[in-house]
Amino acid sequence: MDRSTAISVSTLVQLLQELVEDNFVEVLVQGELSNVSQPPSGHYYFTLKDKKSQLKCAMFRSHVRALRFKPTDGLAVVCRGRVSIYPQRGDLQLIVEGIEPEGVGALQLAYDQLKEKLEKEGLFAEELKKALPPFPQTIGVVTSASGAAIQDILNVLQRRSAGLRVLLHSVRVQGEGAAGEIAAAIAALNKEPELDVLIVGRGGGSREDLWAFNEEIVARAIAASKIPVISAVGHETDFSIADLVADLRAPTPSAAAELVVQNRLELERHLDQLTLRLAAQMRSRLSIFSSCLYGLEKRLKAPGELVQIQQLRLQQLRLRLQQGMTGFVEQQKHQLALLVGQLQTLSPLAVLSRGYAIVKQLKTGVVVHTSEQLRAGDQLQIELATGQVAATVIEIDKKGEK
Repeated sequence: MDRSTAISVSTLVQLLQELVEDNFVEVLVQGELSNVSQPPSGHYYFTLKDKKSQLKCAMFRSHVRALRFKPTDGLAVVCRGRVSIYPQRGDLQLIVEGIEPEGVGALQLAYDQLKEKLEKEGLFAEELKKALPPFPQTIGVVTSASGAAIQDILNVLQRRSAGLRVLLHSVRVQGEGAAGEIAAAIAALNKEPELDVLIVGRGGGSREDLWAFNEEIVARAIAASKIPVISAVGHETDFSIADLVADLRAPTPSAAAELVVQNRLELERHLDQLTLRLAAQMRSRLSIFSSCLYGLEKRLKAPGELVQIQQLRLQQLRLRLQQGMTGFVEQQKHQLALLVGQLQTLSPLAVLSRGYAIVKQLKTGVVVHTSEQLRAGDQLQIELATGQVAATVIEIDKKGEK
């Protein structure tokens, strides 16, 4: 063994590293993930294996950001990357720059993973869903100001309900950073005191275009909203995580606008029905009043004729009054005559005219009824039918005795 040809470990590792890295710049490796770990640095470290071999792998944070799903043990994947040797240990490793799940797309896997996670946390629970206000006055919209979604929403609101206030918070709805903008807009609109309901969404597109609404940050922003949220993402067949967390899902932005004004439209239709019923009843009442008025007109006579009738009635009443008064006077005259006759019969003068007299004591004027009232020598006044006579009592005869 010629020791003069020996090289150091570092030199050998460096040579192997150059050989490997120059010849395996980009490779696709199929296998199963195991021993997956993610330290605080944000990198991923795992082992990619099959039935016969295994290979250490590292995925640095700059590439981790692009992952749509979370790598887990046992997941069959295809890794894209370059082969390298870690000098400190001389380990052969695959520096992974991209991972695709095998059999299912990365987006679908990410969707399923986040859906399962949020469902376990209860973010999809029906009891958390808030009811839409019956008559909203101010509507918040989180979407792109240049997209078709906002135009569809405004067209529906203008056509179906006047007087609504729309507060738009324009955001990017796809691409890097879109999810963060959407979540921030939802939080910002929740600070608006007069906002009644919130529409979050965009028009149709590919799954990649709609992916911002499948991000966890958007889902949690919707769940944290105190204002009722309507999710309106894509077309009718598109379902997003935002749809599951929102208080109500609309298949399209236009449908979301229709849902917002639905109660108002029902009220307007009800008012229209009441107006029609009221108009029908008013027409019926007017018809009845018209008939009554016609009848009264038929019964109504000319004022001159009414005056003549009343004058004739007055003459009749006057005649009846005169006749009644004449009869009453005659009756009273007759009654008076009877009373006068009775009075004359009972009059003292009439008695005196028949030969009787009235005897009074001269001093006292007291009428003498019996002899016991008198004494001999009493002065008397005797009233006759005509004239008076003064007399003196000479003797008294009591009970036939003188």
